[in-house]
Amino acid sequence: MAHYAFLDENNIVTQVIVGRNEDEVVDGISDWENYYGELVGQKCVRTSYNHNIRKQYAGIGYAYDVDTDVFISPQPYPSWSLDENHDWQAPYPKPEGDKFYNWDEDILEWKEIEA
Repeated sequence: MAHYAFLDENNIVTQVIVGRNEDEVVDGISDWENYYGELVGQKCVRTSYNHNIRKQYAGIGYAYDVDTDVFISPQPYPSWSLDENHDWQAPYPKPEGDKFYNWDEDILEWKEIEA
């Protein structure tokens, strides 16, 4: 079982489906990305939970970067930026230690979660 992501004209994931494995041939069809893409009328790109292809499993709203062939999760906060590994980073690192923190976008800092 394989998973496929459909992309809109801006390469944003609109849908993810379960489909045929890429090594299956059915009725002469073996290019499942192309087949599903034509069926739905959108570009179709394989994604995977198991093989860590294209960096991470695609979800609705994720962006597909054609140049690097990876899926990028939606930006969690306006102040966060994308690093060279396609991961979102806060303007300041999260404090280390045993405490838990949430990012507070209003004041642009990590706030400790009270137990």
